[in-house]
Amino acid sequence: MLKSIASISALAAALSVSAPAAAQESYPSKPITMIVPFAAGGSSDVIARLVGDEMGRALGQRIVMENMGGAGGATALTRASRAEPDGYTIVIGNSGTNAASYTIYPDLKYTNADFAPIGLVAKTSPMIALKLDFPAKDLMEFVAYAKANPGKVSLGHAGVGSSNYLICRNFVKAAGVDVALVSYRGAGPALNDLMGGQIDGVCDAATSLYGAVESKKVKALAVATPGRLASLPDVPTSKEAGLPAFEAQGWNALFAPKNTPQPIIAKLNEALKTALSSQTLQGRFKELSSVPPTAEEVTPAFVAGFVPGEIERYRLLLQDK
Repeated sequence: MLKSIASISALAAALSVSAPAAAQESYPSKPITMIVPFAAGGSSDVIARLVGDEMGRALGQRIVMENMGGAGGATALTRASRAEPDGYTIVIGNSGTNAASYTIYPDLKYTNADFAPIGLVAKTSPMIALKLDFPAKDLMEFVAYAKANPGKVSLGHAGVGSSNYLICRNFVKAAGVDVALVSYRGAGPALNDLMGGQIDGVCDAATSLYGAVESKKVKALAVATPGRLASLPDVPTSKEAGLPAFEAQGWNALFAPKNTPQPIIAKLNEALKTALSSQTLQGRFKELSSVPPTAEEVTPAFVAGFVPGEIERYRLLLQDK
């Protein structure tokens, strides 16, 4: 009897060790949820859907988007940090959700250590756009108008802590203006209100503004990149427009909850690399003025080293009120 009990215990122990390994071998065996920390329609959402479609093909399973707005992305990141570390819940983050949020929301329920990086997804181009009937015709006229009317100009963004909020903060600091920053649950709702004339302008990425600018539903003043965008060649750089201090680079990256097994992180990273090499995705990124990461930047190691520097960079920006 004792020998039988010992044999059963040994078998149970062996099964308990082999079960996680078997799960990793068969991963993914069901759809994966990608949490998007904002409402549909913004740059993070657009990039997430494009990348998710291609990654799903590479993995042989659908990647389902879950849009979750609130607190500049902190609500979604909290959920992601508490998800099972089994590879079936991942999150797309950016400079707001995974860097600036630690300064803006000191009582967050998560830290940078609660996430396992998968890889950089895209680099984005910050832009300022206005409603069509706004009296300023270019960037410096807009700055002059804002200085002459302190507190009266409204700029929408995707929520305090979002990457769009950081574009606004960078712009306000560079221009030395006092404007009203209006918070939304995502870039999509902010852009809708801009086109409807409820606000004067938005701080956003060219990725989500491209369609509205191209169809002349909003007026783009400048893009905060060193060179003009091939997709929007008529939009001047901030330097060309007279405000060289307004220069920035946005980014998006994929993360999993901490303790996600390394073999699963490796599979997700390989799927991301495959997605980014897709001609379809590269074409869409070019149209939307998003830049794919380099081979080095798409690695978990790069993101692990990159994010702490971004946290410190935005701590310095945001403490300078």
